[in-house]
Amino acid sequence: MTEREKRNNIMGYLFISPWLIGFFIFILFPIVASFFLAFTRYDVLSPPRWIGIGNWLRLLEDRRYHNSLRATFYYVFTAVPLRLIFALLVAMLLKPPTRATSIYTGIYYLPSLIGGSVAVAIMWRQIFGVDGLINFILKNVGIEGINWLGNPRTAIWTLIILAVWQFGSPMLIFLAGLRQIPESLYEAASIDGAREWTQFTKITLPMLSPVILFNLIMQIINGFMVFTQAYIITGGAPLDTTLFYSLYLYQKAFQSFDMGYASAMAWVLLVIIAFFTLLAFKSSKFWVYYESEEV
Repeated sequence: MTEREKRNNIMGYLFISPWLIGFFIFILFPIVASFFLAFTRYDVLSPPRWIGIGNWLRLLEDRRYHNSLRATFYYVFTAVPLRLIFALLVAMLLKPPTRATSIYTGIYYLPSLIGGSVAVAIMWRQIFGVDGLINFILKNVGIEGINWLGNPRTAIWTLIILAVWQFGSPMLIFLAGLRQIPESLYEAASIDGAREWTQFTKITLPMLSPVILFNLIMQIINGFMVFTQAYIITGGAPLDTTLFYSLYLYQKAFQSFDMGYASAMAWVLLVIIAFFTLLAFKSSKFWVYYESEEV
């Protein structure tokens, strides 16, 4: 290696050194530390004490932890499909290019930009409150309102509706994928007498399947990590029906200061997300169509 090449290598490392420092301090070190703390009893104020698999055994006996798993799985397997379906329907409506398409796209995307904010969560809590907008509308049409956020049957659905309302990001991705499908395929299908539903199931869905896979994985990951909405709107109540995994992890870590237990919870969440991500990838060979693989 010449002196010039050595200098170029040194300059390259110097340029990426801020990223490397940030990676080691803010990413790698916390990951290693959390794995170690998962096997300890640590309350921030005193040194961590090694307890082996004690935290992991507590997970099996913790009733509120089981409630958080139940609430999170219910949320993910309900909100994610509804959001993807709604996003795809709106994307198909916006597919034909018109003068107003860009305006409508921006309007529909807006909830995704602000939907995860504290302000929107507070607004949502007011809308579904006892004296909120929903009950006001119901009262004006002669229907008695209910306590949407205090009823175990309806509380989680207020959060699911909020999640579906934030369909803008997957909608944009679906829209980009729809516009990449050659129109010649639809023209050929129409000549052969294929109806719109047949074209949708035999052309649109197969050609869009890689995009569906991407959106599915991203929404599953986001669904398992939902926090702000439950923290602000319901606080996990009533009866832990909206006690999502991330919210319970936060309570254990920063309210109870049970950092060792919270670290074990975090690693279990990582395994759960990795499992469903891997499951989506493994199942993709049965339903995802890649044009480049066509023989």
